[in-house]
Amino acid sequence: MILELVQWTVKPNQRRDFESAFEQAQHILSNASGYRTHSFQKCLENPDKYILLVQWETLEDHTVGFRDSESYQKYRALLKPHYEAGATMEHYVTVHEHAQ
Repeated sequence: MILELVQWTVKPNQRRDFESAFEQAQHILSNASGYRTHSFQKCLENPDKYILLVQWETLEDHTVGFRDSESYQKYRALLKPHYEAGATMEHYVTVHEHAQ
C-alpha cells in the first residue's frame, strides 16, 4: 500500500469553494483504479491549509493510472482554481504501524 500526501494552501476567501469543489472531486478520485481510501483535512492553526491522504494499491495506480487519465484532468480542473501555486505531493510506504 502507498500513502499519497498532498498539501495545499487555498487562495484568500476560497475555503468554502475549495471544500465544495473537493466534495465533487472526491467522487472522481474514489473511482480510480487502485484507490483504497482517502482523508481530507484542514489545518487548525492555519485554516487556509489543507491536506489529502490517499491510500493506493501501488505507486503506479496513482502516478500512471490516475495522473495520466482524463478523470485526473477533471479532478484537477475542479480544485486548481482555488489553491495557490506550489501544492506539494509525496508518496510514503509504511515502516512501522501500531493500533490499539
